[in-house]
Amino acid sequence: QVQLVESGGGSVQAGGSLRLSCAPGRRFQRMAVMAWFRQAPGKEREGIAVIYTADYNTDYAASVRGRFTISRDDPKNTVYLEMNDLKPEDTAIYYCAAAWAIGGVWNSASTYTLWGRGTQVTVSS
Repeated sequence: QVQLVESGGGSVQAGGSLRLSCAPGRRFQRMAVMAWFRQAPGKEREGIAVIYTADYNTDYAASVRGRFTISRDDPKNTVYLEMNDLKPEDTAIYYCAAAWAIGGVWNSASTYTLWGRGTQVTVSS
């Protein structure tokens, strides 16, 4: 069974950086799309970055565009989320998600069938 395991969360001050990693239990080339979501207390889960397997195309939520970068390392079978210039409003649990086929809007949680357990990111002012 494929599992997604996130790592790299932690606590940083505003303006700092973190890199999150997502390592599927199997080779993720079979997955059509992988994404990062986040959920802050009392808020809905928000799609923030996506990368497509077929062409490596990416897309971002407006709230993170220009500060966050999603990438993949095929030999390491890992997807990353590089987060720079972090702000207190970036504080949330960050989740890795994957889908076997592209069948919906990339930033909708319902598009994805595989999820990690999440990693906490806390940004202090």
